Amino acid sequence: MAGEDRTLVEILEENNPVDVTKYMTYVSAPQAGAIATFSGTTRDTFDGKIVVELRYESYVSMAIRCIKSICSLARSSWNLHSIAVAHRLGPVPVGETSVFIAVSAVHRADALDACKFLIDELKASVPIWKKEVYSNGEVWKENSEFMERRLDLGKKDGICCGSGREVPVKSHDRKTCCGAKVKVDEEGLANINSSE
Repeated sequence: MAGEDRTLVEILEENNPVDVTKYMTYVSAPQAGAIATFSGTTRDTFDGKIVVELRYESYVSMAIRCIKSICSLARSSWNLHSIAVAHRLGPVPVGETSVFIAVSAVHRADALDACKFLIDELKASVPIWKKEVYSNGEVWKENSEFMERRLDLGKKDGICCGSGREVPVKSHDRKTCCGAKVKVDEEGLANINSSE
């Protein structure tokens, strides 16, 4: 939708629940024939452990910048009207929403594909960290999307980190918000370009 970049990104401070209605209203438009949403909620168990809550921390200014970049990438790939992304920080009890994404488009395929892209990229690259709190302990968790991306960064011609051994890495054709900013040299050392 040329000329109109309707994107709302919010990182919500502790004890501020996600207002799903607010974000649905933001993306609603007469010309949008579809609204796709994703709501990530805290579940009550993980690997047989009872989950009490999730706790999120973030480098907020960087997280907002990265989410906006991901939204721009989505707009360059799909014909979208509006995007809203919200993520909570602090404790998120069982049954409550920690992340919410709403995407509107003229057609459902664009809205659905962009919504999936947005949550996958958010989990893979945005500096938001999750701790799972169980009834008998707690642990910081890495997202599987982040781990996959980390393997992709070390892959060079099918060989990981210059070790000479093959490492199976699931390939993908999706765009990323930060992929071009990190390069791994022949010695396996990461060079990070922070300029924008």
